[in-house]
Amino acid sequence: MARAHFTLQGKGGVGKSLVSALIAQHRQENNIPLICVDTDPVNATFSGYTAFPVKRIELLKENTIDEREFDRLMELIVDNRDTEIVIDNGASSFIPLSSYLVENEAIDMLHSLGHSIIIHPVVTGGQSLLDTLSGFDALASQFPASADMVVWLNYYFGPIEKEGKTFEEMKVYQDHKGRVKGVVRIDRHNQATFGEDMQQMLENRMTFSQAIESEKFKLMAKQRLRKMKDELFKQMDQILAVSEKPVAKKHSAAEAKKPKKVSRTSSKRSE
Repeated sequence: MARAHFTLQGKGGVGKSLVSALIAQHRQENNIPLICVDTDPVNATFSGYTAFPVKRIELLKENTIDEREFDRLMELIVDNRDTEIVIDNGASSFIPLSSYLVENEAIDMLHSLGHSIIIHPVVTGGQSLLDTLSGFDALASQFPASADMVVWLNYYFGPIEKEGKTFEEMKVYQDHKGRVKGVVRIDRHNQATFGEDMQQMLENRMTFSQAIESEKFKLMAKQRLRKMKDELFKQMDQILAVSEKPVAKKHSAAEAKKPKKVSRTSSKRSE
């Protein structure tokens, strides 16, 4: 059955497309059949990668939600039963997509058909810390337990600490740690070397493998990229591994529940 990865976060510019690209690279190097989807209506960053084909699905058209395109996304997951789907979503469509998934009980529906869903929220340091913690809290609170969560800690913007507490020590994590399948850390290395190498790779929409083979990068830059790739992929090996085949649940029509209400905001402050 399909496994769908949703990269979700209401705050823009925190590395969602980077996370989607890392997941796609990791699955591709594990020889897993892959479909990539870019639903960001503003920044089609994920679509710029050439290492893996990326489909565009326009969830918003002329600032209006297109419910049929949401349906099309669900059908894409269901119709590709032996594939993993990586879905990159933009900040502007975060609330519409999250609301659609909750109100239509789409995750439970996909799970009942045997599909596996993983939500990938991004948490960053710096000025976006509180907003991204709130985004994680909203997703963990509103999404059903049938969806696993993998939290990505992006240290590029600064330490992820609050009142002397690390992420795992914060109340927001303690409240939801039973939902978290794993935590992946994107460390902040020396910005004059590692940082510039990573930035150049991202600007060129290259995967690690493409950059390491490219003449655009010199000997030591390639060595640093190998180091970063190894660090990230070792974490992903432990958390994502090879796609599992969940046992499908059977639901009768009488068991259908009324649509749940979802909060249209995710800006509350979390600890």
